[in-house]
Amino acid sequence: MTERIGIIGGGIVGIALARALAQAGTGEVTVFEKEHRLAAHQTGHNSGVVHAGLYYAEGSLKAQLCVAGRAALRDFCLQKNLPYREVGKLVVAVDESELPALAEIERRSRANGVPGLARVDGAARLREIEPHVAGVAAVHSPHTAVVDFAAITEAMAQDVRTAGGTVLLGQEVVAMAVEGGTVRVGTAGSEHVFDRVIACAGLQSDVVARLVGADPSPRILPFRGEYWSLSRERDHLVQGMIYPVPDPRFPFLGVHFTRGVYDDVHVGPNAVPALAREGYGWRSVSVKDTWDSLRWPGAGPLAKKHWRMGIDEISASLFKPAYYRKARRFIPELTMADLTAKTAAGVRAQAWGRDGSLLDDFAVDQMGPVTLLRNAPSPAATSCLAIADYLVEQYLKALRR
Repeated sequence: MTERIGIIGGGIVGIALARALAQAGTGEVTVFEKEHRLAAHQTGHNSGVVHAGLYYAEGSLKAQLCVAGRAALRDFCLQKNLPYREVGKLVVAVDESELPALAEIERRSRANGVPGLARVDGAARLREIEPHVAGVAAVHSPHTAVVDFAAITEAMAQDVRTAGGTVLLGQEVVAMAVEGGTVRVGTAGSEHVFDRVIACAGLQSDVVARLVGADPSPRILPFRGEYWSLSRERDHLVQGMIYPVPDPRFPFLGVHFTRGVYDDVHVGPNAVPALAREGYGWRSVSVKDTWDSLRWPGAGPLAKKHWRMGIDEISASLFKPAYYRKARRFIPELTMADLTAKTAAGVRAQAWGRDGSLLDDFAVDQMGPVTLLRNAPSPAATSCLAIADYLVEQYLKALRR
């Protein structure tokens, strides 16, 4: 009997998984996406960076799957004639106080096998790579690339359909129950029965997990990241990507510069708590989502630990001069007028525990025949093909043994 497999979520991870299963002839694959297009949220609202593996703890799932995923994604783009530009990334220590953290980034990068990595010391050598940057040292990742993740998702979805899979748009999963050895999935207008279900629901991952009685922890705390566009007249200030040395106490990289796959340069993102799971601006408010976050046991410990950074990030969001000061540290020639407009925003699904801790690595739960991807932050888009292989090998095949 052919196995019936349901996948919840039409972002790049869910579609990559559907493609792997459909092309392997594993069974009848059906994808549910609540929006009327694929890649509508995290996949279609990020910076487009294909990460090389610089930041992730040695031996973590992030490190393993990022390195494998980058190579697979590059090959996919070449096969499908999709844009893949290796513009390179420079992680810059602005002053000597950041050198120890930069050394740790270099150590992790080498342990993770980042290709072509080079240490760059001295302002003159930095400017050979980025002529307008300020700093005392950096690590350079020449093979860090940019792509169009939404276009990649659509191309993968076409592979799913070609292999006989089904992609259902505008179909939000509102009910799910394990009955014996099968899973009953309900949408607003239909009901389906599967032998296996895998949820890759991103911003809604904890909501979907609760449908089958999974632990409420980790919850999803939505963080919005806002991007400013650099004026065309001044985009020569950035050749590729200029990144800060990240603060190890916080799971976000900080404001940076990226030349995108279509040659636009954007600055950002910052990281502010969103007032709705899919809240792409301050006016997007969900009382339910906000209240659920505030009454979560981890809210107090998180606020106590990160309140200073929270105020700093919110100030940069509300006041352009504060955002500009963050960016100008790396390019002193930058003027406030060079930041022309907030052109985009994304919302990151950050998982957090009851104790207020923010989960740093990918996380998966298993509830009988239901596999739940509970945390898939950056570099999930980079790693999508490797994540798909990992889920198939470690969870779906394990269920059949």
